[in-house]
Amino acid sequence: MSGKRLAITRGALLPAWFGVAGPLITAATIAGNSTARAEQLGSADARATAGPSQLDVSKLRLTWSEEFDGPLDVTAWGTGPSKRPSRWIAHTPWSGDFGEARFADPRAGFPFTLEGGTLRIEARKSPAPAIPGIRSWSSGLLASADTRGRGFGQVYGYFEVRAKLPRGAGLWPAFWLATQRDFKDPKGAADGRIEIDVIEHYGHNEKAYHASVHVWSPKPHRAITRKIPVPKGALSSGFHSYGVKVEPRTITFYFDRRAVWDTPTPAEHKYPLIVLVNLALGGGWPIEEAPSPSFLYIDYVRVYADTNGAASVGAPTSSAVPAP
Repeated sequence: MSGKRLAITRGALLPAWFGVAGPLITAATIAGNSTARAEQLGSADARATAGPSQLDVSKLRLTWSEEFDGPLDVTAWGTGPSKRPSRWIAHTPWSGDFGEARFADPRAGFPFTLEGGTLRIEARKSPAPAIPGIRSWSSGLLASADTRGRGFGQVYGYFEVRAKLPRGAGLWPAFWLATQRDFKDPKGAADGRIEIDVIEHYGHNEKAYHASVHVWSPKPHRAITRKIPVPKGALSSGFHSYGVKVEPRTITFYFDRRAVWDTPTPAEHKYPLIVLVNLALGGGWPIEEAPSPSFLYIDYVRVYADTNGAASVGAPTSSAVPAP
């Protein structure tokens, strides 16, 4: 979710954590050209889950949730008029914005609106003439920790969003996780920063979405991605759940609580993961046809832990404590 597409090279062996061997897809590096399209990873890029496996969340323990039933506790950077840290901030805690839309500071009616227990995130193009170097689109993002890493994070468990995606080329909604740390400290969690994209949807493709695992630190950056096929138009025609179960050995991705892909957990994963959800634009694809306004609807965000307790899950915390 850096706003830059990935340049993928072929030929060398994959790192051990990718879970496959042979001259397939090598480690990915960030391309300097943000408009470059990502090369699709091959069908052997990771293990496809054999057969549909239904997840039973009644066997898990709910540790954190946002049901959007009351006022949304969000500020631009973490502290509002009450001087109390807010539950959400409206920018990524490390840099703020990415993509072709700026993430707006929350104000009445934009970019967040609550409608009967559902959050609506709006993306809107400014009617004013475009100014070179200034984004003409505004939209919304929520992150569960602030710039100092204060907020919710969990090492292992099941993370899920139930959402209805917008329809339109150029739109780029996502639900994702990132390593919790003091984001103002350049050395924070330098021995293990990862990102898990539970869903990234490029709006021009109504038949699939992408799931990914990135290792950002230690360098070099590397990533593995899988395209998840769905019936055409299903993502924008109704609500679906998108989830990931993070365990010490395996990361398993779910669509409507059915397993669709799993890949080995990278050794670098050792700190809690914060939760992010957003409606961005671009991602390396044209935005000229993106409809304005566009809306991402979110029913809930929930995080669970295994019932066997602390050995496999980091407690909600304001500090980046390594995994047990």
